[in-house]
Amino acid sequence: MLFRQLFDPETSTYTYLIANTSKEAILVDPVQEQVERDVNLLDELGLTLRYCLETHIHADHVTGTGQLRELTGCQGIVPERAEAACADRLIRDGEILNLGEVNVRAIATPGHTDSHMAYLVNEERILTGDSLLIRGCGRTDFQSGDAGTLYDHVVQRLFTLPETTLVYPGHDYKGQTASTIGEEKHFNPRFVGKDRAAFIQLMGALNFPDPKKIAEAVPANQQCGQVATVS
Repeated sequence: MLFRQLFDPETSTYTYLIANTSKEAILVDPVQEQVERDVNLLDELGLTLRYCLETHIHADHVTGTGQLRELTGCQGIVPERAEAACADRLIRDGEILNLGEVNVRAIATPGHTDSHMAYLVNEERILTGDSLLIRGCGRTDFQSGDAGTLYDHVVQRLFTLPETTLVYPGHDYKGQTASTIGEEKHFNPRFVGKDRAAFIQLMGALNFPDPKKIAEAVPANQQCGQVATVS
């Protein structure tokens, strides 16, 4: 299996490239501004892009799925209940996306948004999107987010994975690239020593500003990356 972690410096977004030995590939959470980079890498490695897979409807960047679909003929896949009628297909909790020896299992992790998925790759590494970050987690104050729901799913669905499971987040703002479930269970300050009520209180007091691109990104991502224009 080929596995690459790619980075967009403007939004601190990680995109993941996964491919099998037959050179069929999946891109997880592509970024519109990085489409040329991704296409060049696919060409260099001789890969055929089969799927663009989203963890959720993003608020901080516009997805590259629409452009990549036009350029490569790949399918765009979003979590079930996501408001993205443009998607080729929806993926359900527990569904496995098979690509040769690569198996990607969807694990519902709502809370950051109401239709968020993490993806467990070959039972050894988890792409957590914005649900679980390295020593942090995604915010829960917009897009139908809910702190209690996020706590429940991180603790019950992610922290129950083997502690050696590698954690690859959707973002990192401090230059960190990966972690493990064991590390996050023992050292993540959002969760360590906190019950559900304390977590909800913590998340409610964060008071972060809105992402800079939220007004553009959410409606564009509901159209698979097509930015609305004013005539």
